[in-house]
Amino acid sequence: MVQETICRNCRKEGEKLFLKGEKCLSPNCPFTRRAYNPGQRGSNPVRRRISDYGIQLKEKQKVKEIYNVKEKQFRNYFKKAEKSPGIKGEVLLSLLEKRLDNVVFRLGLANSRKEARQEISHAHILVNNKKVNIPSYQVKIGDTISFSPKFLKKEISKNLGERLASYKTQEWLKLDPKKIEGNVVKEPQREDIDQSINENLIVEFYSR
Repeated sequence: MVQETICRNCRKEGEKLFLKGEKCLSPNCPFTRRAYNPGQRGSNPVRRRISDYGIQLKEKQKVKEIYNVKEKQFRNYFKKAEKSPGIKGEVLLSLLEKRLDNVVFRLGLANSRKEARQEISHAHILVNNKKVNIPSYQVKIGDTISFSPKFLKKEISKNLGERLASYKTQEWLKLDPKKIEGNVVKEPQREDIDQSINENLIVEFYSR
């Protein structure tokens, strides 16, 4: 049931949000098979005009789903972006990208942000060799992200190094497949975000 709910979120938004990692790239992805809204019987729904507010709200909800963030926390990120130097929308996305659960996912240490969140909550992830069990923890330049020695002894991590050998990270992160760890080498830039997001709509939503 939980898996179906996750996939319904992509169908509701009308695009893949990549909430389930590698499965989203496979032919078995429910969105690939049924790329129309939940509850519809076919792929040619009657289109209704959406107000500007509705468009802005939908974009905000989509980004919340992508990063798995609740409303109150998302609003706090926006407030922080407002007080920070730079373009508000881009600063907002940078804050979301620097969440530890997102970084673990971006480094390939988890197949999805949800899985990354579980690894962090179960104290499997280290930041600078110290356990951090807070998914929203903000990483900084120079931080090293790795697995705990205990986790690396588990059967589930047996072929992790081989898989990471062909994994390509974004430019603001550096991955060492042999050590099974990654580093934050610079601030994430707008062009590093590979999903379709219009952050200006979110700024407009909160500026109403």
